[in-house]
Amino acid sequence: VQLQASGGGLVQPGGSLRLSCTASGFTLRNYAIGWFRQAPGKEREGVSCIGTNENDDTSYLVDSVKGRFTFSRDNAKNTVYLQMSSLKPEDTAVYYCATDLYSSSCPPLRYDYWGQGTQVTVSS
Repeated sequence: VQLQASGGGLVQPGGSLRLSCTASGFTLRNYAIGWFRQAPGKEREGVSCIGTNENDDTSYLVDSVKGRFTFSRDNAKNTVYLQMSSLKPEDTAVYYCATDLYSSSCPPLRYDYWGQGTQVTVSS
């Protein structure tokens, strides 16, 4: 069982990135997936949660990224995406995806399985 976040990089303010969370060893479409980020010197914070039905009422984005980030699933690729636009320097962080391999709606009871993070740096 493995999750892998990818797609990070260096981008200028106002730019865009699309992060991918790819699963191996299990079928990702059956579980809710959370996105988190941790900036240097700060606590980890939740960014988004995507239920098995990405359009259901339980999926969400935190207020600080609403209107700039969106999420989606590609079940054929066993992947969840976090599309980030209008990026700001304060979005700089290591981004992680996680799941509990149990819950289909958000938020999961707990996050037991974490992928390696991907670094997002927003700077001019």
